[in-house]
Amino acid sequence: MKVDYIIVGLGLAGLAFVEALIAANKTFIVFEDDSQTSSLVAGGVYNPVILKRFSPVWNAKEQLAVALPFYESLEKKFNLKFDEKFLIKKVFKSIADQNNWFAAFDKPTVAPFLDAKLDKENYSGVIADYHFGNVNEAGRIDTHKLVATYRKYLQENNWIRFEKFNHKNIVFKTNSVEYQDLEATKIVFAEGFGLKENPYFNHLPLEEVKGEIITIHAPELEIDFLLKSTLFVLPLGDHLYKVGATFNHADKTSQPSKEGKEELVEKLKKVISVPYKIVAQTAGIRPAVKDRRPMVGIHEQYLQLCVLNGLGTRGVMIAPTVAKNLFNHIENNELLDTEIDIKRFQNTVS
Repeated sequence: MKVDYIIVGLGLAGLAFVEALIAANKTFIVFEDDSQTSSLVAGGVYNPVILKRFSPVWNAKEQLAVALPFYESLEKKFNLKFDEKFLIKKVFKSIADQNNWFAAFDKPTVAPFLDAKLDKENYSGVIADYHFGNVNEAGRIDTHKLVATYRKYLQENNWIRFEKFNHKNIVFKTNSVEYQDLEATKIVFAEGFGLKENPYFNHLPLEEVKGEIITIHAPELEIDFLLKSTLFVLPLGDHLYKVGATFNHADKTSQPSKEGKEELVEKLKKVISVPYKIVAQTAGIRPAVKDRRPMVGIHEQYLQLCVLNGLGTRGVMIAPTVAKNLFNHIENNELLDTEIDIKRFQNTVS
């Protein structure tokens, strides 16, 4: 069977690329084996400001201009709600923290997203001795719901195969590749940290960063905003909250750990003062890059192979933009953004 594309992996990156294919009436088959779960366990938050340093997220304004209409179109497509908009309230740890907040108003790429007036309200159960700063234009994509819905949609159209992709079985032709019963013009690898096992792209400096999240039930906590302190507390409704996340560079497993839970519980003591019960714990591996930019491009030797990876913690914001850029690069000779192009590693990796 001839198709235009084979896509390996259906997290946010793969999903966004598939949407570009469908819009252009391209044919494709997706391979997904559930081995990479970062999109399924992610908090799904989009936030235009790095609150640790009060600095702008890379190309935040431009990315949101692409991402928000993208998710809105998916809501219309499936008649489901995926995007929940809310305020983020940053808990200040000190007067110095407040001063850094106000200093950020001198940054034109940050100031439009911040409220100049401090929020001095008392929110029951929230520990905030130095008040809050409000961040606008933020929200959360329900990534689990979105990816699960999209997989079902692909399955109903016979566009997905739930099996492991074997890189060794690729047969290269002059202008195409063969794999199993398929012949395709291009293969796009959106495998997350599974890229480490990909013999064509495992030279790229992808880092695995494990993240763990707990879900708590806290009947006495009533907040309708994302609380950002030493960790985030994200309301889900019915007094349920997601709490996270950890950043573990040593543990390469995607299984929830006792250590991860203990770390979150310890940090949560400094954030809320009401009783709660842990009702769930999830873990996943984030595909990250040292320079905090995605890895996108075409293989230097095997021009039929492409990579779409390394979205890190901000995949919700980044995925629609970089997927669109890669598609237009392949189909329309649009230049790749030099900050995401894998060519930037040619002189640094073997």
